[in-house]
Amino acid sequence: MTQTLDLHSSDPELNNATQILFDLVNTKSISGDERSAAEVFAAHATQLGYESQIDEVNNAIAHRGASEDEAKIHLVLLGHIDTVPGDIEVRIEGGILHGRGSVDAKGPLVAMLVAGSRAHLPDGVRLTVAGAVGEEAKGSIGAHHLVHQWNPDACIIGEPSGFDGITLGYKGRLLTTAKSTRPNAHSAGKDPSACDLLHTWWASVNAESDRFNLEPSRTFDQIQATLHSFSSSSDGLNQHATMHTGFRLPPKVDPSTYAEHLRTLANEHITMEFEGLESAYATDRNDPIVCALSNAIRSQGYRPRPKLKTGTADLNVVAPIWKCPIAAYGPGDSSLDHTPIEHLHLNEFDLSIQVLITAIESFMEWASVKKNE
Repeated sequence: MTQTLDLHSSDPELNNATQILFDLVNTKSISGDERSAAEVFAAHATQLGYESQIDEVNNAIAHRGASEDEAKIHLVLLGHIDTVPGDIEVRIEGGILHGRGSVDAKGPLVAMLVAGSRAHLPDGVRLTVAGAVGEEAKGSIGAHHLVHQWNPDACIIGEPSGFDGITLGYKGRLLTTAKSTRPNAHSAGKDPSACDLLHTWWASVNAESDRFNLEPSRTFDQIQATLHSFSSSSDGLNQHATMHTGFRLPPKVDPSTYAEHLRTLANEHITMEFEGLESAYATDRNDPIVCALSNAIRSQGYRPRPKLKTGTADLNVVAPIWKCPIAAYGPGDSSLDHTPIEHLHLNEFDLSIQVLITAIESFMEWASVKKNE
C-alpha cells in the first residue's frame, strides 16, 4: 500500500526520524535553489534541541553542546542538502522511501541530524551538523564557505556508504572544456577541421591515460577520462567545435599539474578552460573516526566494509585543510545516486542512526581522554 504524506502534517505511524527524512526529501533542493530545504532542516533541528541557522550561502547549520568559545572538542557532521535534477514521486512503499535525494544525500544528512540529537555529549563538547549547498555543482560552494570558518577535531561526511560501509577516500576531479575554431575548408582538402583537431587531442589523452593505467591495479589509483559532450557548428566561414570532458584523478595526480599537461597535448588551435579542480584524498583504517564507525558497526552485529570511491565529495574540499580524523558514512546504495529509481530502505536508515550514535559517543570518549593526556 502506498503511503504519501503532506509536508506539513505528521503521520503517527512514522517515527520522528522518518518523518524528518520524508519532509526533507519532499522539499526540492536542486543545486542553487536549496533555501526551502534549508528552512525545513532548520525547523526540525530546532525541534530536536539544536541551535539552528541558515548562513549567507544557504547552508543549513545546527549546533548542540558547548558554545564555540567554551568547546574543548568540536565534531562536525557535514552532509549536503542539494540534489541533482529529476522528479521522483516521494512515497513510502514496503518500508522503502522513494525520492530524489533519499540516498544522495538527504538520508545520510538526516541520519546525522537525528543521531547527533540523541547522542550523549560530555561537557566541553560541541557538535555541529551542516547541510551544505552546492555539492552537486562544480564549485561545492557550501563546503568552500565553511572550510575556513571551523577547525574541528574530527568530521564525518554524510554520503551513502551502506549502513555497514565506511568510505575512506575519494578520487580527485578535473573538468575540461576544449574548443577549436578553424576556417571552413572542403572535406577533400588536407587541412584538419576543428572537429579533427579535438578528436586528435582526445585520442592522445586516452592513449596517455591507458599507458598510465598499466601499472596500478586499483581503479582508485588510475586516471579515468570521460567524454561528456562533443558539438560543432558552422557559420559558413568558420567551423567551431567544443568538447566537454571530465577526469577522475588518483592521489598521485595533482589536478592543476594535470591541467597544464593537457595543454601540452593540444596544438595552438585549441583553447582550454578548467574547473571543478579537487585533489584526491584518502585516510586509512587506523583513523580515529574510521575506528569509531567500525566499532559501532560491529556493535550492531555486522562486519564493517571500508571502501574507496571513484567519485568526489565535500571530503575532498575540507579534509586537506582541516587535517583531522575524517571519513564518510551514511545509509543508502550509492549506485542509485542520480538515477530515476533512487530509494532508501528505512530499516537501513534506522540502523545507520544507531551506528552514528555509538560512533559519536565512542569518539567523544576517546577524544576527551586524548585532550586530558
